[in-house]
Amino acid sequence: MNEENNRNISHNNIQDNEVGFNHTQNDGNSNHKKNDQEKKKKQLYYMIGIVVLLCIAIGITIWLVTSNQNKEDDTMPYTELIKQIDDGIIEKVEMTVGSTSVKVKLKNVEEEKSAIVPNTQAFIELIQQETLEGNTIELNQKEQNVFLTIFSYLFSLLPTILLIILFVLLFKMQGLGDKGKVYDAETIKSKTKFGDVAGLDEEKSEMLEIVDFLKDPKKFNEMGAKIPRGVLLCGQPGTGKTLIAKAIAGEANVPFISMSGSEFIEMFAGLGASRVRKLFEKAKKIAPCIVFIDEIDAIGSRRTSGSGAETENNQTLNQLLVEMDGFDTEETIIVLAATNRPEMLDKALLRPGRFDRQITIALPDMRGREEILKIHAKGKKFEDNVDLKDIAGDTAGFTGAELANILNEAAIIATIKKHEAINHDDIEDAVKKVTVGLERQSRVISEKDKKLTAFHEAGHAIVSSQLETQKDIKEVSIIPRGIAGGYTMYKTNEDKYYISKTEMEEKLIALLGGRAAEKVALNDISTGASNDIEVATQIAKDMITKYGMSDNLGPISINTEKDPYELQLLGEKFGDAIGAEVKILLDSSYVKAQAILTNNMDKLNTVAKALMEKEVISAEEFEELIKD
Repeated sequence: MNEENNRNISHNNIQDNEVGFNHTQNDGNSNHKKNDQEKKKKQLYYMIGIVVLLCIAIGITIWLVTSNQNKEDDTMPYTELIKQIDDGIIEKVEMTVGSTSVKVKLKNVEEEKSAIVPNTQAFIELIQQETLEGNTIELNQKEQNVFLTIFSYLFSLLPTILLIILFVLLFKMQGLGDKGKVYDAETIKSKTKFGDVAGLDEEKSEMLEIVDFLKDPKKFNEMGAKIPRGVLLCGQPGTGKTLIAKAIAGEANVPFISMSGSEFIEMFAGLGASRVRKLFEKAKKIAPCIVFIDEIDAIGSRRTSGSGAETENNQTLNQLLVEMDGFDTEETIIVLAATNRPEMLDKALLRPGRFDRQITIALPDMRGREEILKIHAKGKKFEDNVDLKDIAGDTAGFTGAELANILNEAAIIATIKKHEAINHDDIEDAVKKVTVGLERQSRVISEKDKKLTAFHEAGHAIVSSQLETQKDIKEVSIIPRGIAGGYTMYKTNEDKYYISKTEMEEKLIALLGGRAAEKVALNDISTGASNDIEVATQIAKDMITKYGMSDNLGPISINTEKDPYELQLLGEKFGDAIGAEVKILLDSSYVKAQAILTNNMDKLNTVAKALMEKEVISAEEFEELIKD
């Protein structure tokens, strides 16, 4: 599969880092939170345990009832038993200590019958009296089985035990419990400050007002200013939303309560709203404080008129709205929330008085990346030739979490290679490992596949080199990494906040350069271009439906995820027109890529041959190969 790794495609930024070639199709990965999975497993185990105990209890009850019914034919009434004793028909009586059930054997009859005696002591005295009068009756008294006694006792307690287990489960799932983590002021103060947050200068300056509110709310109250109810932090995963929330608590020197949005929802209805109440009750007791709700879209998504789980979500959201709007004016509680999908949140949650401020945590620029790298470089050994500024320049579009991961991976690689310090090559390997995947030198590749991959990657590189707006080639490789059979890496040494139509059109041509090379050079195509085609199709659709870059349809934006019926309102013909525009873009890009390669067949063959021999070509070697 040919893989174009687009780090960010949005209305103001498109960053492309890798083009890889994979031999298998990638159907996409679904991300699930481990915490939610573990929680669901525990709940499932609880329910299975309860069901098993109930089944055992029901089974034993049925067995006892059935066995008693089978014995009804052998049971005689107590009055008949007394009459037969008086008549001298009874030969033998067996009794168990502590039991009211007796077994009797009649004379000249082999079968035994049972009876229930209301008073065992009186019954024994009756038999003794009959014996004295000449009517000999054999009386045997047995000790009761200990295990049977214990079992009978436990069985009698089984309904009580089941009720206790059920109440314990309900109690555990009812309240907030230990799910809401409370960090005291000293813990937060000693661990996280604004100095630990890099690359977010504007965001930190806006947050300083929140810190002032928490430190000295009186001066704002005297001026007539109201304390903000909430601050919503929006941004991609790994941009530092949780970190900046902790930094606010650390700077203000106030307690910090952290909870995930998914922790509010449980299997029993009504528990989500209860947990919201308990969360804010706890916050009121330790005010002034900060309440941080991570991934708030789990409970804050738009309310619907559905039933079942949707009703539970609606109740939880309604309770959150009430709590945020019902603070006492004297209480200093600020709710910080983080989400990657602010468009999914209910409008009532975003109005002033609840989340008064929305702060977008953007990807760091070059200076911000350098500051982030400096923070994460503390405690690591680097060679003198390692320049963090150069690394920041080569990692445009990376989040703070990814930058931290790169330095950590570089340290691991340097340790494995027994280097005295982290060098530039270790960092380059770490970047490739994070963005493309682990290198697989041991994979055995046939000559046919190797040739196909070489021409595919050479096609990407040659087409890109002939396009004005495309990035310079950094490295071309046919060594498998991760799920990619090969890759073409581009230099990403500048931050781009906007992208032109020409750039996007040429990006489509570069993406389809690998498929075009297979067709032009080998007169065949493979499944390796599947991811290239997927990414190219998405870019083409965005150009038409999101960015309004169609000459025929004009500047129009269609978001079917937000409004599934939007396209239907425009009519079926409009949908057909969109499909036709997307196809025209892709077809023309594919034709242009083929034309570029046809005019540069000598360069394509030269680069492909070099790749088959060396497997990896650097930027300098590539420039030398394609020189006229």
